[in-house]
Amino acid sequence: MVCGGYVCTKNALCVLNILYILVSLLLVGVAAWGKWFDLVSSIRVVAGVIGVGVFLFLVAIVGLCGALKHHQVLLFFYMMVLFIVFVGQFSVSCTCLALNKDQQKLLLEVGWNKSEATQRDVEKTLGCCGFSFVPINGSCAASCFDSHPEMCVTCSTTILQYAGEVLRFVGGIGLFFSFTEILGVWLAHRFRNIKDPRSNPGAFL
Repeated sequence: MVCGGYVCTKNALCVLNILYILVSLLLVGVAAWGKWFDLVSSIRVVAGVIGVGVFLFLVAIVGLCGALKHHQVLLFFYMMVLFIVFVGQFSVSCTCLALNKDQQKLLLEVGWNKSEATQRDVEKTLGCCGFSFVPINGSCAASCFDSHPEMCVTCSTTILQYAGEVLRFVGGIGLFFSFTEILGVWLAHRFRNIKDPRSNPGAFL
C-alpha cells in the first residue's frame, strides 16, 4: 500500500490524534500540578487551562474513533471543529506576534486588573509590586515589600522585559499547532473520501 492510500492516511490521522491526547493530558497535568503546589492561586486560570485540555482531549478522541472506525459523521464533526479551532488559534497567534510594546502594556494591564489572585501570584513569583506604581500604603505579596518597599520595582517594568519574548514564543507555538490542525482537517477530509479496501467494492462510501 503506497503512502497516501487508505492505511497510510488512517495511521497518520491516528498518530496526530494521539499527539493531541498527549498534549491535552500535559495541559491538565501542568494545571493540576501548579494548583497542588500553590504556584497558581487563581481558580480561573487553572480552570481555563484544564478546560482547554479537556476540550482538546474530547476532540482528539472523536478524531481517533472516527479514524479507527472510518465513521463518516464523526470525521465530519471532527473536521469542522478542528477547522474552527484552527481559525481562532491562527488569529490569536498572529496577534501575539504583531503586538507592539504599547499594545502589550495595555493588554497586560487589562489582565492585571481582572484578578487579584493573579496579581498576588505575579508579585510573589517575580518579586515586584503593583502594575504601574508600587502601593506603599497598600499590600503586596513580594518579599521586598516587607523589608524595603521603596526598593521594589513595578510589575509592568519586570513583565515587559520578557513580554515580547514570551509573546513570540506563544505565537510561534500557536502557529505550529495551527498548522497541525489544518493538517488534521486535510487528513480527515481525505480519509472520508477513500474507500475501505476491505469493504464491498460495490458499496457506496
